[in-house]
Amino acid sequence: MSAITSRRAMPVPLPVIIVAGCFIAMVTFGARSTSGIFLLPMTEDLGWSREGFAMALAIQNLVWGITQPFAGGMADKFGTGRVLAAGALVYALGLILWSITPTEGMFMLTGGVLMGVGIGTASFGVVMAAFGRAVPPEKRSFVFGIATAASSMGQFVFAPLGQAFISNFGWQTALVYLGLIILMVIPLSTMLRGRTNSAPGDADMPFMQALSKALGHGSYRLLVIGFFVCGFHLAFITVHFPAFLVQCGLTPEASSWALGLIGLFNVAGSLLAGWLGDRLPKQILLSVIYFLRAVGTAAFLLLPITEISAYIYAATLGMLWLATVPLTAGLVSLFFGPRYMGMLYGVAFLSHQIGSFFGVWLGGLSYDMTGNYYAVWYLGILIGLFSAAVNIPIKEARAPAFIAPQPAI
Repeated sequence: MSAITSRRAMPVPLPVIIVAGCFIAMVTFGARSTSGIFLLPMTEDLGWSREGFAMALAIQNLVWGITQPFAGGMADKFGTGRVLAAGALVYALGLILWSITPTEGMFMLTGGVLMGVGIGTASFGVVMAAFGRAVPPEKRSFVFGIATAASSMGQFVFAPLGQAFISNFGWQTALVYLGLIILMVIPLSTMLRGRTNSAPGDADMPFMQALSKALGHGSYRLLVIGFFVCGFHLAFITVHFPAFLVQCGLTPEASSWALGLIGLFNVAGSLLAGWLGDRLPKQILLSVIYFLRAVGTAAFLLLPITEISAYIYAATLGMLWLATVPLTAGLVSLFFGPRYMGMLYGVAFLSHQIGSFFGVWLGGLSYDMTGNYYAVWYLGILIGLFSAAVNIPIKEARAPAFIAPQPAI
């Protein structure tokens, strides 16, 4: 099929699906990526600890990950548009309530739990499930790369935009504005309506049976383990990188631009990864990405940290930032087909978000205990090398349990 269909509506053209889905991915990921620039103004204004702020965002990442498999499963079964619209409402509510949160405990509910549920049901993971059923298998990695690039463009746009909101209107009004922007997802979600059916040659089974069989597939387990490391890297840097650069003597504006540069350069990185993923072994590309992350971070920390070196590191990291996503999504689709992709990519993403939880929380804990972030930077280098090794044995082939039995002759 070249378009997503529903029982009551005409087919939506594939270009419209891709444009709408990319805009949704850009807005939802972009707003979330501004979290780190709120750390300094909120902790200074409210007298919170960095560990307390980090814990709320760690909970957000964990709840996002827990929500993702259920959101993906609901999108697979009941329709993507409905899930995205509901998620956008919860996401916007979380941002707006965050703006009037008086205590760290309440922040864990608004910025943590509510936003986590909202992001999990309105994120690019659900968008890619829609793309997976609308796009032929040989083009999926590249289209997944387009969706990921759109998410990265959101980071480039929203990091300086969020800082501008804070500088001109204060952090509370900035959060309200971001919440209102998220509501734009609701009308766009109608373009991604529809649900997934089994493709010819794919096994058809209950969702929980599909999950059980997927977890028994060795290559999928390795992929899930490696994705944990990606989450650790991304969440730690998203939340703590701006504050780290300020500690190194840079201005908040320069720090927000460094975060934005990561998103800008990942537009190219994601597209390149998606394009290469349709031509080269995805597991080898993943291994190279994790290895280069570790090497690039080590070089950044060993050299003097200046505004120029921060921008160079941000650009380098940006090429590798979400480049793992189209490759991981492409492998999940290859292993199991599009029927269960929303749920099974969601399970892999849960591992990613467990890594995010530890990346954010350990960053805040390290700063409060030692006054710096270096222990977590070094840990990130070590587990990056570990993930590079874990991805190499993955086999790029359909899982046997997900191939439909051939009729007896």
